[in-house]
Amino acid sequence: MSDAAVPLTAMTFHPQPQAGTAKPWAFPAPDRGTLDNGLTVLRCHRPGQQVVAVEISLDAPLDAEPEGLDGVATIMARALSEGTDKHSAEEFAAELERCGATLDAHADHAGVRVSLEVPVSRLLKALGLLAEALRAPAFDDSEVERLVRNRLDEIPHEMANPARRAAKELSKQLFPASLRMSRPRQGSEETVARIDAAGVRAFYDAHVRPATATAVIVGDLTGVDLDAVLAETLGDWTGDTAESRPVPAITADDTGRVIIVDRPGAVQTQLLIGRVGPDRHDRVWPAQVLGAYCLGGTLTSRLDRVLREEKGYTYGVRAFGQVLRSAPDGTGASMLAISGSVDTPNTGPALDDLWKVLRTLAAEGLTDAERDVAVQNLVGVAPLKYETAASVASTLVDQVEQHLPDDYQAQLYVRLAETGTVEATAAAVSAFPQDRLVTVLVGDASAIEEPVKALGIGEVTVVTG
Repeated sequence: MSDAAVPLTAMTFHPQPQAGTAKPWAFPAPDRGTLDNGLTVLRCHRPGQQVVAVEISLDAPLDAEPEGLDGVATIMARALSEGTDKHSAEEFAAELERCGATLDAHADHAGVRVSLEVPVSRLLKALGLLAEALRAPAFDDSEVERLVRNRLDEIPHEMANPARRAAKELSKQLFPASLRMSRPRQGSEETVARIDAAGVRAFYDAHVRPATATAVIVGDLTGVDLDAVLAETLGDWTGDTAESRPVPAITADDTGRVIIVDRPGAVQTQLLIGRVGPDRHDRVWPAQVLGAYCLGGTLTSRLDRVLREEKGYTYGVRAFGQVLRSAPDGTGASMLAISGSVDTPNTGPALDDLWKVLRTLAAEGLTDAERDVAVQNLVGVAPLKYETAASVASTLVDQVEQHLPDDYQAQLYVRLAETGTVEATAAAVSAFPQDRLVTVLVGDASAIEEPVKALGIGEVTVVTG
């Protein structure tokens, strides 16, 4: 190979791309209407979203379940796609697959939610199948029996999961036994075992009808005659109107105390610390969201900074508010909670430091820097959070189920940006008062009971399971 110099070819440098002008963003506003059968429809055109998301909210909440049949709403939701008057369970699944569609359903305190995602080119066919499932589910004995068996098989696994076990215990501790919120959302072994096809059919007949349901449709609807599509599918769903149900008042006991769910030999302790607070109708909600985020919303929040970065007790601790049930008059409630896990020997020290964080917050407040970072993270990433049609549809249905106006989410971001440090501090301190928190620990009682008692954060009780 020659050592002669090789001439260099001149390189052409293209101009560096420049950032474009920032465009204002707001959570999309839906168009609201009603079909002749009484079904409320919210539609939201999202250019470029070729996979359409459809969410159906059914007014079949958990507190409407008959006494002793906790879990029947869950079994009904799962059975909606297990065969109809026209298709067997296998045929229905095959038809969905041909559409490239996915269909899911679940039950919660607010009601039953059915979710469909499908390419817009097959929207008509998929909506027809969804309407068929809502209008004429088969509820065959064999299919319901199979779903009941599956649910019974799930329960031991949930009980073995420390986080799920802690959540179950916290609900049991906070709410009176007479309130549905005190019991497992998907039922217990005892109640699920009683469910049969007749019970599922009775629950469906009592609560599933278009007049009390809402459909949310989000995606690129360019060239789609949605009115015609709806008339041919969900518009054929019929049913009578329903009398309004009395909604039981939510009462809770957040007397400061500690419950240890004993798991002998456990190498970690699952923490769940909570109480009941206001729902999104309360004017304090935006400040509460901001304050909770500063306390434990991300890896740089106060709890993580102390418990994870400084002390190395945990991989992460989170503070959050989750709406349980809402009502138009604002008498709903949310769960305000702090969750995480720590290694067993450090359970006492970790709880001690957690309470020190709460005391420091109450004494000194948040900093402007913490508030600014929280606003930037919550408001600044919103356009990314709602890039998919499914995320927009889910939030719109949340608003429907919580009796909020259609522009609630858009206005929430405005209010978050306007919330000051003092207001966020007051909301966080009010949300997590040091002496009004129910602490659930799932771990080895023999190792953690005495260190926790020494903290003086409340009476300590040990339960099994």
